[in-house]
Amino acid sequence: KGEVMIAGEQLRLRLHDGKLIKDRRYHLRTYPNCFVAQELIDWLVSHKEAPDRATAVRLMQHLMDHDILHHVCDKRPRFKDAKLLYRFRKDDGTFPFNREVKIFARGQRLYEHLIGDKKSILQLREEHGVAYQRSFPGGQLIDWLLQNGEAESRRRGLELCRALQEHGIIQHVAKKYEFFDSGLLYQFCINFRRRRRLSELLRESEQDDDKVSTQEDSRGDSPSVRHKSSPQEGDNAFQSVRVSKDLTSVTGGRRGSSNSAQLQSSGFPLLVQLSSSSVRCNPESVLRRHFTCEELFAPGAPLIKKVLTVIGDALGWGFVVRGMAPCYVQAVDPESPSAASGVKVRQFVCQVNGQCVLYLNYRTVTRLVMTGPRTIVLEVLEPLE
Repeated sequence: KGEVMIAGEQLRLRLHDGKLIKDRRYHLRTYPNCFVAQELIDWLVSHKEAPDRATAVRLMQHLMDHDILHHVCDKRPRFKDAKLLYRFRKDDGTFPFNREVKIFARGQRLYEHLIGDKKSILQLREEHGVAYQRSFPGGQLIDWLLQNGEAESRRRGLELCRALQEHGIIQHVAKKYEFFDSGLLYQFCINFRRRRRLSELLRESEQDDDKVSTQEDSRGDSPSVRHKSSPQEGDNAFQSVRVSKDLTSVTGGRRGSSNSAQLQSSGFPLLVQLSSSSVRCNPESVLRRHFTCEELFAPGAPLIKKVLTVIGDALGWGFVVRGMAPCYVQAVDPESPSAASGVKVRQFVCQVNGQCVLYLNYRTVTRLVMTGPRTIVLEVLEPLE
């Protein structure tokens, strides 16, 4: 969402400069700071931000889906290539400044200040024999925050830096450690000044929605794939979990290779493929109702936070995640490392190895786990029964 916010703001400023955003009158009423959808589509195509009008409409719908812009009367949830008035939410004060957005805006402001500082702490530095551009020691960043009035104390500065790391704005240069007030080196993950092309965002969105990580799934040395010890010809090398009233029951039986497609089409990421014989997969969610990220952290929410360390074995970790912000555990192999570590169905996944994943979809979380170390640290919220 951060990239979408940056691209949306860059577009908004360009449209203001081009006088496409202005006060407009319709049916004896004046609508301030708005634009005509048809004129914007013309502009996007002529400025090569979109190859055709249909793509331009999809780009604007993408911004609408992320609460960047909206119809002036909020009567139309879909963006139309017509003489209709739309407005950027930042121009009318309706942009939803939740915690994620506030932290992102704070990170952008800090980045701009640090880049523009003549004696910037963002420098070429070396850690363990590797040089990193625009890196900074954690302790020096906290010093800078205190000197520039961005933090009241070192503790507050540390809390801010860890929030920036959780939201993917800064990271350890080698992605090994959470943020510490120390000499460890960190970098900004986002170049806020880079010009974003809207078409890039659309491609990334389509890849997140449509791609399944089949390359990782097919690798024989991937710790997420749970192989048979000696697969026979005609047998499938993995099984799935059937979610029943017991939520983690696993049944036996042989299966044909078509069942792998059944598992994938049912909506499960192939993060975990369970060994031995096969079972059918229930694609329905195990959640009793949908939760938003805000509900999870609301005061008095019936949830308990747990930090679980799962050490994958030669067969993998043994759990399945589903969901779109937040993700949750859909199924667990009762004989897997995950089950032994306390991973349970209905747990909401908040962090993976110190990185906040609350606002990521299950496929992104799947790739994050599969491309990381064999030992994973999960921060989860478990519903109180």
